[in-house]
Order: sequence, then structure tokens, then C-alpha cells
Amino acid sequence: MEPSLLSSPAPVLLLTVHLLFFLFHGGEGATFTFVNRCGETVWPGILSNAGTPQLESTGFELPVASSRSFQAPAGWSGRFWARTGCSSTGGTWSCATGDCGSGQVECNGAGAAPPATLAEFTLAPSSAGQDFYDVSLVDGYNLPMVVEANRRAGASGECAATGCVVDLNRMCPPELRTAQGEACRSACEAFGTPEYCCSGAFASPTTCRPSSYSQMFKAACPRSYSYAFDDPTSTFTCAGEADYTITFCPRSAPSQKASRDSSTSSTSTPKATGGLTLDDDSWLASLATGDATAVRRAVPRLHQSLLLVATTVACTLLLQSYNIIA
Repeated sequence: MEPSLLSSPAPVLLLTVHLLFFLFHGGEGATFTFVNRCGETVWPGILSNAGTPQLESTGFELPVASSRSFQAPAGWSGRFWARTGCSSTGGTWSCATGDCGSGQVECNGAGAAPPATLAEFTLAPSSAGQDFYDVSLVDGYNLPMVVEANRRAGASGECAATGCVVDLNRMCPPELRTAQGEACRSACEAFGTPEYCCSGAFASPTTCRPSSYSQMFKAACPRSYSYAFDDPTSTFTCAGEADYTITFCPRSAPSQKASRDSSTSSTSTPKATGGLTLDDDSWLASLATGDATAVRRAVPRLHQSLLLVATTVACTLLLQSYNIIA
């Protein structure tokens, strides 16, 4: 009789090593979790860059106080944003801000119409590389957004939080205001001139300098892109494998619009930045001033579950192999 494959522990050990390597060191990409802390439903949009696969969805509804996660493969790059004020009128579905023009909840490969706050990512092609990410106001602003990197066990390096926690709509100059005060345009979108758009003779870091408008954005949200050549202070990296949480209206009041329309005061006196209640989230307060420290997270629950399953399978196979030998 031919000897059994399990007559030696070596194949079992090899299988176990491969399983563990695939689960934890295969550069499986990242999990993006979207959280809505706004006082109203938002409709996140997802645009994958050319040459990278689409995620499970290109646009979806995210009710108040809810979250949803998507898996992105290693090497993926693209952007996320939130659409607001979406409804179907006369059979046509559209949004007041961030509309992608698809006429439906799914954006189907279309990007956001400015102005919209953007979260941009380029994931490492393997676990040995590093991810790049930023929150951009280059195309304007429609709501507060924060990106947090959640490092996995064994990952190295510090992964900083970034974003814009300030309600820029409250301080938006009249010439940039749009969507009935629900969004703030960039100077490029508003005026379309080369010096504001960093185009033509102004298409380089030396010729395209921050404008008074981009400086206003930068002062309010120092860790966000304020104009096209804002790279040195606005691009963040995360070495090793990490997952990411994108939060819309972090620690926000019940409604952005309500907070602008209402002067009602509370009996408590929490810290606030730009109309956003920060309470005890000192890291969020630091983010508003550009001094946010790295945000560290425990190993994601899914990752822990996979580790437990892999370990159980490995032990079971090893016991079976030794029982056969005995």
C-alpha cells in the first residue's frame, strides 16, 4: 500500500505554514470601514483608479450611526467621499453635494462633482511596502472627514490620523459658497484661473503658491491637502499592513445644518472646533491643530478570528498526523 500523505507530519506542517502565510503575510490589502456620525444619512462614493479593480460597491447608502466595511486588494488605489442631500425627483436620483452623475446610488466608475471632501489611498503591493493616504480639499469641501489607520499585529511604523474635523461651510467666503451653504468650493472651481488651478504657467510647485483661499483651508485643517502642491505636509504613510476607518462628521453635533441654523446652547461645556463636539477625544482636538499623534488600534476582530481558526486547524491536522503514525 502506498504510504499516506499524512503518514509524516512534514506535509501537514508545510500546509499549516502556507495557510498562516496566506492569511497574515500575503499582502491581502486592507479593509476600509465607513462610519457615519453625521446627523443625517450620507451616500459614500467609491472610485477606483485606472488599472485597479472596483471594490464590492461604487456607492451605497450609509444611515445615521451606522458603518459598513469593504475589502480592497493589495496595490489598490482610489478615492472615497460622501454625497449628501440625495433623493429621487421626477425619476432622477441625484445629490445636493458630491453627486457622481450616475443617476443612481452606485457611481459606476464616475467621480464626485466638486465640491467634495476626498479621502485618497494607494495601498502597498505587498506587506513589505507602505500605504499612502490623504484627505484632500483641493476639489472643495462638503463635510468633515477623518481617516484613521488601524495597524495589524506585527506591523511596524507609526500610522497617523488625518482629516478635517472643522465645519468649513460655516466659515466659507460668500464667493466660494454653494449648494445653499452646504458646500464650499475651491478657488479653482470658483474662478477657473491658472494661478488657482495650478495649470499652464503655474503647473509647478515653484510657480503655483498657496492662495488666500487655500491658506484659509490649511489654517482650519492643517493636515489636509489645501491645494495641488501641498504634498510635504498632507501625504501620510503607513508601513506594514493596516486597515482604515473613514469617519464622516467625527464627533459631530446632531446635524451640521442644524448646528449652523441653531444657536441653542448646552448645559455641558465640551471642547469644540469649528462646531464639532470633541468632548474627551484629545487626539481629535490635536488633529484640528495639526498635532495629532499616531492612532494605534488593537488587532481587528476578524484578524483575531482568522488567527484562532488557523491555529485550531493546524493543531487538529498535527494531532491527526501523529495519531496515524502511532
